[in-house]
Amino acid sequence: MSENPQLRYVDVQPVVHQGQPMWYLRDPLALSEQQLVMPQGLAPLLMLLDGTRDAAAVHTEFCRMVGGDVPLDVITAAIAQLDAACLLENGNAQRARTAKLAEYRALPHRPPTFAGLSYPDDPFLLNRTLDGYGRDDDLNGWKPWNGRGLIAPHIDFPRGGHVYARVWQRARAAVLAADLILIFGTDHNGGPGTFTLTRQHYATPYGVVPTDTALVDQLADAIGPDAAFAEELHHRQEHSLEFAVVWLHHVYQQAGVPPRPVVPILVGSFHHFMHNGSHPATDPLLQTAINRLKAATADKKVLAIASVDFAHVGPAFNDSFNMDTPRRTALREADQQLIEAIIRGDEARFYDRIAAVNDQNRICGFSPIYLLLQYLETTAGISIAYDQCAADEDDHSLVSIAGILLE
Repeated sequence: MSENPQLRYVDVQPVVHQGQPMWYLRDPLALSEQQLVMPQGLAPLLMLLDGTRDAAAVHTEFCRMVGGDVPLDVITAAIAQLDAACLLENGNAQRARTAKLAEYRALPHRPPTFAGLSYPDDPFLLNRTLDGYGRDDDLNGWKPWNGRGLIAPHIDFPRGGHVYARVWQRARAAVLAADLILIFGTDHNGGPGTFTLTRQHYATPYGVVPTDTALVDQLADAIGPDAAFAEELHHRQEHSLEFAVVWLHHVYQQAGVPPRPVVPILVGSFHHFMHNGSHPATDPLLQTAINRLKAATADKKVLAIASVDFAHVGPAFNDSFNMDTPRRTALREADQQLIEAIIRGDEARFYDRIAAVNDQNRICGFSPIYLLLQYLETTAGISIAYDQCAADEDDHSLVSIAGILLE
């Protein structure tokens, strides 16, 4: 156990376990098979595990916070359990991370992690399910579109299926005409400004979509292998790319043709740019990556995709307000301003509108959309669909999504 225990990033969710309210500690990287639940009374412990205190100092501060004398062995036992589950940033977790990455790279392809959970794992049922989302979509009068960019949701299919279907059905001709597919996906667990690659192919229930490993290697050489692959393990559990690849493969499957190669890219948060006064337009790593992408694909017919959602607002996301009708209307207007900037290919305006309000609406497509627009450069587009999806049982919170095609 580390002398100064430091908690790794953990997704903490409220649950009821054996009739008691508890906190479930979910490791996004799934480094251990262990699943931990913690009594709510111990929750302050998590805030104290920041690497600045040893166990004795953590115990002293915990007792002060809760206003009572808690036995030291309760604290040390909890820390030991966190360590055993690889939830502390230490050698134990690093060894587990190294082993999981080696295991991932040894696979013939990246498995469809959410098949059988978020969508059917049977290809026939998957085909029927995805077709069903677009059954009421009227394509009469729609002419084949052969543009260069596509923005689609990565929300779960039951909530966002109709938006997925509308944009992917209209992008069909562009998908089939492309030599190469670039996919920029939100890395929900990514570090600040990361640009994370993988050489693994992506599997779906339909088969395997090949990754353009030669282009991945070019990009890795440009930005450095350490930067390119430091968070490669995030590909294993990240749904943003997986959901895009599933819909992409569905288009190929419907057409009866093999899928074209893809470059799956996970992009980390841009929040540090807003807070430290820097900007992605001048970030050496990101600009090197985008410039190399442009140069390496200049002679190819490329379809570039951003797999993203827009706003995350309401009590489910720690806001102090419910999303009533006036707030929904205001959000729609704010989202529309972002969509207008996207359609004009104006990444500076897109960035500035989000930064001006310190990303108060939590646009989880912030970084992938910005890099997509940088890659495409001058463009125009059309908004295909927009929706606000319930994010809690009371419909007091929502996630907004959109489908956009870019020339």
